[in-house]
Amino acid sequence: MTPIRVMLVDDHAVVRMGFRLLLDGSPDIRVVAEADSGEDALKRLAEARPDVVVMDLSMPGMGGLEALTRMVARDTGCKLLVLTAHEDAMHAKRVLKAGANGYLSKRSAAEALIQAIRQVQAGRTFLEPAIAQELAVQQVTGEKGPVDMLSEKEFKVFLALARGQSVADIAQVMSLSPRTVGTHLYNIKQKLGAANSAEIAIIAMRHGLLAP
Repeated sequence: MTPIRVMLVDDHAVVRMGFRLLLDGSPDIRVVAEADSGEDALKRLAEARPDVVVMDLSMPGMGGLEALTRMVARDTGCKLLVLTAHEDAMHAKRVLKAGANGYLSKRSAAEALIQAIRQVQAGRTFLEPAIAQELAVQQVTGEKGPVDMLSEKEFKVFLALARGQSVADIAQVMSLSPRTVGTHLYNIKQKLGAANSAEIAIIAMRHGLLAP
């Protein structure tokens, strides 16, 4: 049996080492590459040719969500599994809409990661039960918060602002003009009723969108 080729993307070397030790102990999975940022992952993608990319969301630079969007746009055929400290359904909904094949929190059991990799490689979507249940409840009740009204680009800018990035930094990382980012910022403030970046960060914290 040909092993599943995996690339690990996380800005913490110790975390990557732990995942590598776990996955290398499985006979049908092989870690073929590691990256410490979204930019690094995009550079290594073509050479590593992974079947599955296991990626964190909260990383310096463009972050996991923007990197995921760009990987999907490249249409390499690899599966994308998000493994993150974020345990909220909102992030899960966003990354699945962006093209991810699975979503798993880092608090899950180690065996869940192996199961998730096998499942997304087989062409199925993986969601850990608690998040899947939360998404199902939201779908049935139609429950929505102000952050749900943000477009995909606005949501990315919103997260970057909440993490303290400047408009200039966001423009550079997302390959947008400062004026475009400024327009997104204006729309975000209008939709969320926020007066400044500090209030945007508070809203993000209230929704559990800022991971440690």
